[in-house]
Amino acid sequence: MPAPDPVPPAGPAALPPRPSGPQAPAGRLSAERRPPAVLVVPALAAAVFALLPLGYLAVRSLERGPAFAWQVVANERTAELLGRSLGLAAVVVTASLLLGISLAWLTVRTALPAARAWSVLVTLPLAVPSYVAAFAWLSAFPDLAGFTGSALALTLVSFPYVYLPVTASLRGADPAQEEVSRSLGTGALRTFWRVTLPQVRPAAAGGAVLVALYVLSDFGAVSLMRYDTFTRGIYTSYRASFDRTPAAALSVVLVVMTVALVAAEARTRGRAGHARTGTGTARPAVAAPLGRWRVPALAWCAAVTAVAVVTPLATLGYWLAVGNSATSDPARLLETAGTTLGVAAAGALLTTLLALPVGVIAARHRGRAAHLLEQSAYAGHALPGITVALSLVFFAVRYAEPLYQDYPLLVCAYAVLFLPVAVAGTRAAVLQSPPVLEDVARSLGRSPLRVLREVTVPLAAPGVAAGAALTFVVCMKELPATLLLRPTGMDTLATRLWTETGTGSFAAAAPYAAALILLAAVPSYLLGRHRT
Repeated sequence: MPAPDPVPPAGPAALPPRPSGPQAPAGRLSAERRPPAVLVVPALAAAVFALLPLGYLAVRSLERGPAFAWQVVANERTAELLGRSLGLAAVVVTASLLLGISLAWLTVRTALPAARAWSVLVTLPLAVPSYVAAFAWLSAFPDLAGFTGSALALTLVSFPYVYLPVTASLRGADPAQEEVSRSLGTGALRTFWRVTLPQVRPAAAGGAVLVALYVLSDFGAVSLMRYDTFTRGIYTSYRASFDRTPAAALSVVLVVMTVALVAAEARTRGRAGHARTGTGTARPAVAAPLGRWRVPALAWCAAVTAVAVVTPLATLGYWLAVGNSATSDPARLLETAGTTLGVAAAGALLTTLLALPVGVIAARHRGRAAHLLEQSAYAGHALPGITVALSLVFFAVRYAEPLYQDYPLLVCAYAVLFLPVAVAGTRAAVLQSPPVLEDVARSLGRSPLRVLREVTVPLAAPGVAAGAALTFVVCMKELPATLLLRPTGMDTLATRLWTETGTGSFAAAAPYAAALILLAAVPSYLLGRHRT
């Protein structure tokens, strides 16, 4: 009787042996392999797509010669806009640092009553678009228009950009230095100034740059507050003349300011670090007692919440109640909401498709080419929406006229603007999935396309979906590019709100503002659950 065939062992031992040679870790094997063409070709297309606005600025600003461009850049009006934009950014950044650092210290390092509830409340302004905040304050206090109103509205929606990174930095920092300082007799305020503040300085600087970039690129709030900055000047120049060169030249100045800010932050941060040396043991900090400062600390948190959260919502509620019978148009509101959801969904879908190959390459492959592809995808993030819109108008009129003022061009603008959001989500999701499974699939003879479709994408799907949901939210709130690129007769909630508020019809604008916040809150809530 012949002996039965041996049963092959189950599991990884059944796989074909690797080629001879030194064994390398699975992650290193993936990183050193060249990215396949199925990833490189669409990633290159996404990079070119993201770089289009920079190409437009280079071509259009020099179209009438360097002398004319310099004449636009060097005139008195440009200097005035530069001073206004930088002055507004300086005030908003200073106020955001004060609010963000103080609230982070109170909610993380002190025995503040209901600290967790306060930490949630002070992050809620992130869900409010700047132009909705400006609308709320302007409708309640019409005399607030101008620099003061712009600074107030932008500060109240952007200080969480400082609060969140500083909070994370405080929670990750070793509390031993502060405890040693207090045990040596140093007061709480002096300990905060000499020990705590240097620890959170890199996080605060990063948040400050985000706030400054937000202010420089903002269009909605400054327009509603009727305060001229670079973005409003570019929009006015575009609308006032058929010659787009002055608008392009002004956009170049705005881009230079953006790059200078990022470079200054990187130079300031330098190699600063406050990581613990040695193995150590992570432990929570002992909350510092507030003593007689307990009531003022609670009053400070309550005041910030009242101004940043309660007042805008109460104003919206007032206008909804007062203007409902006279100005309500449910059919138009539903139509506008449906249009908003449709274009935002299309923008999120295109952006996610473009981001997928870039994110996979950034997560799985090292080298200069992979780094350049990822950095190219981030180019649009440094540009204000109005500049991206101008560039797409330029290319559509010259090379793709049927797309001019049509839905596809608007969806493309969303993809250029928010590609970094989707790339970051995809990259993080792919990094969290084990690369060894892809190696196994390749060793079994799967093609790169099948590995991507059957292994990489399914493993990273939850994170990719979260990035798509975040992209969907930011597409819904986008204003300047939508204003320039929307088809004739089409309105989104953001453009309708901007139009009604521009004519002083606050009661008519309130339903669009409320609908925008409600629609944006649903995916934001789902995102919060996903991260939890």
